[in-house]
Formats: sequence, structure tokens, C-alpha cells
Amino acid sequence: MVRAFVMVKTGVAASESLLGMIRDLAPVTEAHIVAGEYDLIAELSTDEVHDALRTPASEIQSFDGVLETKTYVSLSD
Repeated sequence: MVRAFVMVKTGVAASESLLGMIRDLAPVTEAHIVAGEYDLIAELSTDEVHDALRTPASEIQSFDGVLETKTYVSLSD
């Protein structure tokens, strides 16, 4: 199992609407609005690293209001 964390920067007032859409993605186990450099953080759980990297690149970044993502793959459980 691969665990990854995706930091998401959103446009003005987009975090609330994006949160539900991100939570609905199959590999997302948790997602939260956060304070700091990024606006949302999502935890992913996948079988392969490729899937953990594909989700932000192909799905999350396609949502209107997403400005940037940064993905961190966990090296331990």
C-alpha cells in the first residue's frame, strides 16, 4: 500500500466547494481545509505509486479553482 499526501492551493473562495469533490475521489481517505501556504490537504491510499501520482496530476488539477498541487509520498506506514 502506498500512502501519499497532496497539498492543494486554490483560488479565492474555492476551498469549500473543492473539498467535497476531492473527498469523493476513490483513492482519497481524508481531506481537510488547512491554514498555511496551501488551502487543502488530502491523504491518498493506493496500491501503486503511479496511482498516487496520477490522482493529483489527472484528477485534482482538472478541477476549476485548483491552482497548484504538491504531492508527498510517505516512506513509512
